[in-house]
Amino acid sequence: MSEKKEIKISAAKGRPMLSWVGKRPLRHVTAFPAQHMETFAPVEKTSEVSKTSEVWNGWPASYPHGGLLFHGDNKEVLAHLLANGFRGKVKLIYIDPPFDSGADYVRKVQLRGGAATAKIEGESYNLGEQIQYTDIWANDNYLQFMYERLLLFKELLHENGSFVLHCDCSRSHHIRCLLDEVFGSDKQFKNELIWFYRRWPTNSKSFQSMHDNLYWYTKGNDNSHVFNKLYEVASERTLSDYGGKRLTTITSEEGTQIKRETEEDSLGVPMRDVWEIRREHTRSHEHTDYPTQKPIELIERIVTALSNEGDIVLDAFVGSGTTSVAAQKLGRRWISCDINKGAIQTTAKRLQAIIQDQIKAAEQIDLITTEESSPEPAQLSFGVWRVNDYDLKIQRNEAIKLACEHIGVERIASEGWFDGKLGKKLVKIIPFEHPLSPLDLEELKKELDARLEVENTIVFVCLGIELAARTWIEDWNRLRKGEHTVNKIEVIELRTDAKYGNFIKHEPATAKVSIMRDGDKIKVRIEDFISPTILKRLDMDLPLFKAKITDWRSQVDCVMIDTAYNGEVFNVTLSDVPEKKNDLIDGLYSLPAPTGKTTVAAKIIDMLGEEVLVVEKV
Repeated sequence: MSEKKEIKISAAKGRPMLSWVGKRPLRHVTAFPAQHMETFAPVEKTSEVSKTSEVWNGWPASYPHGGLLFHGDNKEVLAHLLANGFRGKVKLIYIDPPFDSGADYVRKVQLRGGAATAKIEGESYNLGEQIQYTDIWANDNYLQFMYERLLLFKELLHENGSFVLHCDCSRSHHIRCLLDEVFGSDKQFKNELIWFYRRWPTNSKSFQSMHDNLYWYTKGNDNSHVFNKLYEVASERTLSDYGGKRLTTITSEEGTQIKRETEEDSLGVPMRDVWEIRREHTRSHEHTDYPTQKPIELIERIVTALSNEGDIVLDAFVGSGTTSVAAQKLGRRWISCDINKGAIQTTAKRLQAIIQDQIKAAEQIDLITTEESSPEPAQLSFGVWRVNDYDLKIQRNEAIKLACEHIGVERIASEGWFDGKLGKKLVKIIPFEHPLSPLDLEELKKELDARLEVENTIVFVCLGIELAARTWIEDWNRLRKGEHTVNKIEVIELRTDAKYGNFIKHEPATAKVSIMRDGDKIKVRIEDFISPTILKRLDMDLPLFKAKITDWRSQVDCVMIDTAYNGEVFNVTLSDVPEKKNDLIDGLYSLPAPTGKTTVAAKIIDMLGEEVLVVEKV
């Protein structure tokens, strides 16, 4: 998409200023290129059923007209957007970042089909990704993490744009100070919105926590921001018939109730800053089993109020994709990203279903439309992009995750330098792309010199160890003999260690797929699919699995087919995304065949997000 660039970032200007250990300004960021991975464009000429091209005036020429879904670290994604023409063009940014609440976000994944009731635990962020979203909370790194991203958000925001941050009570006091510093605390702050919801009470010696906080800021201070006033439909308690007139009861600042006359068709009263909205019900059509999913009604309310049709809406912690879905439904353009591959897959799957529904609605629309008809979609396509070869990092992180499971390392959210514990021993994992070296050991020495209270034995987990590192460790341990020795160093080398040397190798999912040309059609038949990872999570061996789950389709979340695959970008010709959780994929597909020889690719995604790509020339 572009070469690596250095992007200058404006300094924060607001007051007050929050200080923390290690605070540093963000003067420059490095922008990496993006790789186009996948396209979903079910209509050839989307302009015929989507908004006119004027909406796309000023859109960077390097990107097609459509939604943008990025997989990668959002700091790198935001830098990439700044370097590629999006500076000052985003009208609304909504983010729901990690709260630093110490919560363990785990999503429940259920196999498809009514008979397949077994549930699997799948991390919302796999262990490698948890390293990035857990370790940064140690000490003051959470504040630096948020500070840097807030500065980037401000650069992307339009002068008339709005920024909304969703959080809970665990860090709201710090977040508010950061927002004041970055955006300004004068006229830029507009509202603190309270989302009130009900849930089962917990056994706690405190008041029940049943609300989240949303902070709304604008970039400019001249009151030119978008604000589409919303109204609350007056309830029977509020409205009453009095003398043949429709009245509404309003409470004054002094607490006096005043009855005021309204029209029968009144919109109601201007919406308050406390919103009672139910959490997404598990049986809701929108429910995704994603642990941090927010109700579509909440996000639609924000998007409707703070942006206009055709505006660009950005969410850099997309999670289950609700912001993208709301923007797509409401006729906005959208850009989203997430560090988690499962989030990208969940979001893409939801968007495919919404766009297909919008295409059907456009084909069936009457010549005379009602005022209540849905907004015209801004786009009927989207692409999936990867910044800085992020998938390579995921592969390394997955290897680290498997190693920790194999050894039994317990992750520690409060530790900054160490990665976890093995009994009472502290564990440091060396990145698997290089062996343990004396440089790594010198870093340990610096850490221990700064933390004299640490007396634990240190365990290094690595793939390979340099000879000089072995000598270094021998010299170190020679000085630490005896019963009360502190900071002795041990090494688990995952290929040769006597106890842990049989390192678990990831066995990928496999599929038996038949792809053939039949006249003017391409026939694709998925005959079988097996995921060893799912089997392991279910703690089943193969014969037992076959006995309990007779239909292999239970393991498959969705299927996508590209009838002209070029080996780089996967263009979705057909997507099979079952509408309900208990529905199964078809497994048999017939598609129009391109003229001449072509390469057909079938992408099968299982319930844990693992992908199998089968490619055949026909």
